[in-house]
Amino acid sequence: MHSTHDRPRSGGDGPARPADRHRATEHQLPDPSGPVAYDDPWYDALAAGWGESEEAAGAVPPARVEHRDEALATADVYLAVQRSAAFQEVRGRYRGFVVPAVAAFLVWYLGYVVAATTVPGLMGRPVVGAVNVAMLAGLGQFLTTFALTWAYARHARLRRDRAALELRWDTQELARGARGGAP
Repeated sequence: MHSTHDRPRSGGDGPARPADRHRATEHQLPDPSGPVAYDDPWYDALAAGWGESEEAAGAVPPARVEHRDEALATADVYLAVQRSAAFQEVRGRYRGFVVPAVAAFLVWYLGYVVAATTVPGLMGRPVVGAVNVAMLAGLGQFLTTFALTWAYARHARLRRDRAALELRWDTQELARGARGGAP
């Protein structure tokens, strides 16, 4: 028997053990003490005390302020859109469906739970063979959920999606104009 500790198992093209692979790639990692450039718009600096030395914790660079005017202009666009009649119409259509549907479903669900606990004689009454009223009402809960999902999707498709898409398009165009035509 030969020992495999000193020769690779995979035909000679790499280290045999995971630890050897780790050691082989360690030298390829970038030097953490050198300058690191991030192309991330959300990155400003590390939070003080998170993986920094005491000296570096006080030397946090200031937050980016180069696009502050553009951000304010974009925020104004979104506030204007939120106050617009088109946005209020879309929100009103949404609430006009969701609020009554949620209320009706909660009443139906709580009615089922209350009936199961307060009138077990009614819920235990057989309908067909071993199937009783409680089983039918429980299955009705599932059917109601699917029917409500279908009705919501249909309502959204027919009454809100087109208006919301147009509103989104207009908002993006206004925000692009507020940023000076930048994509």
